[in-house]
Amino acid sequence: MSFVEFRNLMIYKIGSPKIFVYLIIWLMVLVFFGTIAQKDYGLYLVQIDYFSSWIKWFGPLPTPSAKLTMLVMFVNLSGFFFRPKIFTLSKLGVTITHIGIMLLLLGSGLTSVFSTEGTMIIDEGKKSNFFENYYVKELAIIDKSSNEHDNYIIFDEKSLYKNSFLEYSQIPFKIEILDFYPNCNPIQKQSTIIQNNFYKGMARNFYLQEIPPEKDYEKNRAGIIYEIIESGDPHVDGVYILFMGQPIPQTVKAENYEFEFQIRPYRTYLPFEIELVDFDKIMHPGTDVAKSYSSEVNLIEKGVPRKTLIEMNAPLRHYDYTFFQASFIEENNIQTTVLATVKNYGRLFPYISTIVMSFGILFHLLVMVSRRFKF
Repeated sequence: MSFVEFRNLMIYKIGSPKIFVYLIIWLMVLVFFGTIAQKDYGLYLVQIDYFSSWIKWFGPLPTPSAKLTMLVMFVNLSGFFFRPKIFTLSKLGVTITHIGIMLLLLGSGLTSVFSTEGTMIIDEGKKSNFFENYYVKELAIIDKSSNEHDNYIIFDEKSLYKNSFLEYSQIPFKIEILDFYPNCNPIQKQSTIIQNNFYKGMARNFYLQEIPPEKDYEKNRAGIIYEIIESGDPHVDGVYILFMGQPIPQTVKAENYEFEFQIRPYRTYLPFEIELVDFDKIMHPGTDVAKSYSSEVNLIEKGVPRKTLIEMNAPLRHYDYTFFQASFIEENNIQTTVLATVKNYGRLFPYISTIVMSFGILFHLLVMVSRRFKF
């Protein structure tokens, strides 16, 4: 294909303005049905199904999701830049507006792929250098064999699918995932089953019952059923269960090692620490309802603290991270702050693209007005 043929393809086929109009209409359809679906499935599952996946299935019919639609929209808009004379005075405003729209789509793509969000929970006087994801879980295996420090081995949720095997050089056995439940209930077994030596730990007395996910997905109690094999110790090999909030830690002990198993929210570690110096709240007069609350914190980077205040409408921004004052916990005279945390590489794109589009539209209007009145 020659360059002229490729340019004509981009201009008249791929870059057709009609395609852009159809894509906008389809996005409106997805937003409409996605909003209705939130009533039954909740925000997170609808976001995954309608907007974050590549294909949205309406029954047996595969259709483009919002993610694929916006990618096609980006390619469609790029066809405009193969048109001749787009940087002349009469077309410059439209060209600038197209650049602004493409910047907005590029920012949404970066946000979709790279952004993470969750909560950072810090007790007063304590520090933290990580935040936990609202929805995604991980399996943490803690090697407690050393008297000096604990060694953490992490497997993310994508590894915890049925019949998968987990191996690591520092773990002297294999782990087979028999099942993973996004939401479950531990149910006590009948006494006739308890004596089976094939089950270990809490699995001797309980089993996990899978239940439908909550609409508020962050309220789910994830759980796994797994089997330890090839440990060389009959007291270790067997089937175990593990679930969020398990009251008794699941440990595996042998002569030369000791491991603790935890299933917990996925953690994102920060290149700095935040220390909660003081938490303060103001109550509505005569009630137990907080009117406002704030956290005085030390942002500690390379051992150097910087004091700052995080309030309800005044978040802390550092690098690509933003910390919002979301909530608090009071228990046993200990005050704990809850900071909603977002890491967003595309944070500035909406601001930049809006300015660019506004300038482009204004410039185009001025050109049109000047032509009409011929100043």
